[in-house]
Amino acid sequence: MSKKRGGKMPLLDHIKEFRSRLLKAILGIFLFAIIGWFFYQEIVRLLTMPFCDLGAANQPSEGQCGDLYVNGILGPFNLQVKISLLTGVILSAPVWIYQLWSFVTPALHKKERKIALFFASIATPLFGTGALLAYLLLPHAVDVLLGFTPDNLGNLVRFDEYLDFVLRLILIFGLAFVLPLFLVALNLLGVISGKSILKPWRIAVFMCFLFTATFTPTPDPITMTLLAIPLCLIYFASGLFAVLMDKRKSKGQKTDIGATPIDKPENI
Repeated sequence: MSKKRGGKMPLLDHIKEFRSRLLKAILGIFLFAIIGWFFYQEIVRLLTMPFCDLGAANQPSEGQCGDLYVNGILGPFNLQVKISLLTGVILSAPVWIYQLWSFVTPALHKKERKIALFFASIATPLFGTGALLAYLLLPHAVDVLLGFTPDNLGNLVRFDEYLDFVLRLILIFGLAFVLPLFLVALNLLGVISGKSILKPWRIAVFMCFLFTATFTPTPDPITMTLLAIPLCLIYFASGLFAVLMDKRKSKGQKTDIGATPIDKPENI
């Protein structure tokens, strides 16, 4: 589909563009999900490690994790499908993040599209960083949550419930690390200025801590602080970049005005 530089697209073209980008993102997730299907056993061991290592002393001699179980005839199949899709979403992050940015960039100018493409490449390691921090948080989160179990009771956990818990934690923190880049996208679109991004910095810092306090499944302040600090740093980095872009745009406008020739008045 041809894109006009800085031009406006009709609504039908926007819908076609969105459909095209969505299909490419789904295709990328599906292709990487095939990898998750073939490496299913290894991924299950990796996901259960934070949970099962806590009760290693109570594990059966076969090396299985007795506190996690799969229920039903279709349970194992549904579990493998879910893990494959989870793997596809995480591994295909460069694909669907790029498609998301590409859906926005047609409204930008040529130079700004290059900057947006550069930031799309930054969004991928940011998403991976958030997902990695969530995974590193898992053992501590599981330990704290299972600590509420009464001493005289056991706690058998369905693996699909545990997987949903892991999935929410990974995706939430992965997307949280990418969200500040959307502020930069709005700045490139001219919707918001860099000063407007940094002006409510106290509220932004409070929202970062509130976000981590809400979605971190552990009540201790140390974990919440360790997760909130990277979010705050990404927010300030996005705001500073937006301020630099505004200064660059203003200098470019002044240069263009200074280079504009002034017509001499005609002799009467």
